[in-house]
Amino acid sequence: MPTITGKSNAKLKEVRALKQRKARAETGLFVVEGIRHVAEAVEAGAPVEYLVYCPDTLTSPFGRELVQKQRERGLPVHATTPQVFETLSERENPTGLLAVVRQQRRALADLSPANLVWGVAVVAPQDPGNIGAIVRTVDAVGAQGLLLLDSGVDPYHPSAVRASLGSLFWVPVAAASFKDFVAWAQTHAYHVYGSSAHGAVPVKDVPSYQTPGILLLGSEREGLSPEQLAVCEQVVKLPMRGKATSLNLAVAAGVLLYDMLAKGGAG
Repeated sequence: MPTITGKSNAKLKEVRALKQRKARAETGLFVVEGIRHVAEAVEAGAPVEYLVYCPDTLTSPFGRELVQKQRERGLPVHATTPQVFETLSERENPTGLLAVVRQQRRALADLSPANLVWGVAVVAPQDPGNIGAIVRTVDAVGAQGLLLLDSGVDPYHPSAVRASLGSLFWVPVAAASFKDFVAWAQTHAYHVYGSSAHGAVPVKDVPSYQTPGILLLGSEREGLSPEQLAVCEQVVKLPMRGKATSLNLAVAAGVLLYDMLAKGGAG
């Protein structure tokens, strides 16, 4: 396939359009950039539509082999120039490889203790980068899913995809209303653990966590409301010994998930 040198090529115009949420929503596609991210998508069996790469920029032997193997398997591969690839990239120093992948959105009804023993639910998150970082931590601790409740954030936003570092292809992400989440958690007898600066139990004093379990977190700005705290069987708090009154959402999720892992949250 000849190298694409013009910026008006239809596939490249599609890649640029997918930087916008509207195009991602209309097409059901999103962009994954970087050798590791693309490799994770391929390894996970994600529905990759096509690859775009820059032969002059992609110097990694692993990356070149990845492209060649996908081409041999019949996946469309489009080569382009460094100047054109820069118009597609979200990075200052692109590695020269990206993939366009079909989104794999999950419904809450698809998840149960049979395939989600423990995971995280976040109410009304705002920052896609935090979502990606939480997905990566969920993957790291061996949990099985992330639920976005009453959320307007797009888990396929470039910042979320980048922050997940490929874990997005291994961790199911589902969106639902908080009301539906409560009904789902009750139906499947999930133990719901909340976090709040006003939590009654310091995290160090929690003896154990039971499964199936869900860590419920509030938004970056508001935290959990009284109504949301009411569905938790236990609310824990993290120690704040300096002047800071709260932690970044993704950081708090990481601390709490590793505490759950250490105290039985993995089942």
